[in-house]
Amino acid sequence: MKGSHQQSSVFSALAKQNLVPLEMADEIWADFADKKKPFIRYLVENRDIDAQQIAKALSKNFGYPQIQLSSFDTSLIPEGIRNEKLITKHNALPLYLRGKVLFVAMSDPTNLDALEEIQFNTGYSTELVLCDEPSLQACIEKVLEDESDALDISDIDSDELSGLDVQETKQEESSVTGEDDAPIVVFINKILLDAIKKGASDLHFEPYEKAFRIRFRVDGILTEIARPPVSLAARMAARLKVMSKLDIAERRVPQDGRIKLALSQKKSIDFRVSTLPTMWGEKIVMRILDSSSAMLGIDMLGYEADQKAIYMDALAQPQGMILVTGPTGSGKTVSLYTGLNILNTPERNISTAEDPVEINLEGINQVQINTKAGLTFPSALRSFLRQDPDIVMVGEIRDLETAEIAIKAAQTGHLVLSTLHTNSAAETLTRLLNMGVPSYNVASSVSIIIAQRLARRLCPQCKGEENLSEAQLKEQGFPEDKLSEITLYKPVGCTHCTNGYKGRVGIYEVIEITPTIASIIMEGGTSLDIATQCQKEGYNNLRQSGLVKAMNGMTSLEEVNRVTSG
Repeated sequence: MKGSHQQSSVFSALAKQNLVPLEMADEIWADFADKKKPFIRYLVENRDIDAQQIAKALSKNFGYPQIQLSSFDTSLIPEGIRNEKLITKHNALPLYLRGKVLFVAMSDPTNLDALEEIQFNTGYSTELVLCDEPSLQACIEKVLEDESDALDISDIDSDELSGLDVQETKQEESSVTGEDDAPIVVFINKILLDAIKKGASDLHFEPYEKAFRIRFRVDGILTEIARPPVSLAARMAARLKVMSKLDIAERRVPQDGRIKLALSQKKSIDFRVSTLPTMWGEKIVMRILDSSSAMLGIDMLGYEADQKAIYMDALAQPQGMILVTGPTGSGKTVSLYTGLNILNTPERNISTAEDPVEINLEGINQVQINTKAGLTFPSALRSFLRQDPDIVMVGEIRDLETAEIAIKAAQTGHLVLSTLHTNSAAETLTRLLNMGVPSYNVASSVSIIIAQRLARRLCPQCKGEENLSEAQLKEQGFPEDKLSEITLYKPVGCTHCTNGYKGRVGIYEVIEITPTIASIIMEGGTSLDIATQCQKEGYNNLRQSGLVKAMNGMTSLEEVNRVTSG
């Protein structure tokens, strides 16, 4: 055979399985020599040999396990081992770590040079798993596409991390930060970069009498990440205020601002900045506003199938009110924006009134509330209704006037989305009644209510089984008819996660206002009466929805107990 030793080995293995005829060897080698592509890809594309049969034959001949990449979740690939040059050079895709062994998917089992180079670059021992060539190519393309779409900040120098707004204020900056403050600039840039890398939702800069700490909130939990000298607190506050276009001389009253950091020509991150005078200086909280979170899609948010169906049906209605409730940080904004993205088509006129506008959405008319200038929720809503809207989103219903205008809009041919700060769906209805909204208006205008919380998601790499007796499971509220079938999991902790958790998942209570529930509202029923009827009609409350997530292995019982009452 005229091919290389590696290609000849592959050819022989396939010939044994009658996938290629030996008498065509010379013709195949001559044709292959003109093609600049891996040998197995050549056989699939130019010789019409079934890729699955090739993978099966090579697995049998060389003794390597076979994997179906079409069902592999590429998000499980650790970020530190995704090397685009090695992947494209060797047509090999590192998949996952098991201990200190890195498993690498390849279609050619003779390409041992790839395993050696990947082992050298990653520091892990390598094991080969075989897959068919088309699936490997599709998986590689997806991984590289995801990498290019993601925030590629691993190679950005902290000194180069500059906000667009900062660049516009260099003259002002020079008056408060000179050469002595260059380390402050570098340090803050690094802190912001680290927060983005770790997926933090907000950063806290907190000065005390004898200490100064910086904390990140990751997956809803605050963690201390640095304790700079307390003498640097004022200088850091000044730097952050310059970046946010705030008055650096004003330290007696709270201020709000924004920072836009350009990570590349296509990627930028917004920070919402809030300052608060305390006993020992200004506490500064920066909330990271990532517009990609609004593009997750409803399937990524964690709704159960029946809950999703209710939400989608309400979004499809021409009028009515959708209310999303929960405490600060429970994901209400993402739920609303996800709904708006579904509705955002050229045929619809969509307007939102927000305080503040957190995420910019193209194609939607977003209004920033400015109370000092007289632009309030009620005045914005009145203006919307004069501009022929199809869909209106009110950032929050805070008072009777806003509630009345929103309800009027929902009753006159508009779809209205909004939020309230209540603990459950039933309490939302009574909250509107307590504001002074007539019961018949509540019953006739509200379509659905979504109460929600965010629970930390168990790390799929390391979660371990948690053994509870049936008596304990029953006490926690699990369905009695399923106690013997339930398997719960608990956090363990590994290099891929934070204390056994990675990411968050929504826990929802989705209630449709049925005729029976509307009757209870009209009759002046309490939140307990409404909640009881919701149970009769089969709607899971937050606690029950959380237990479903625990039974499905998505989160732990401990986490469900943390974020839900009871």
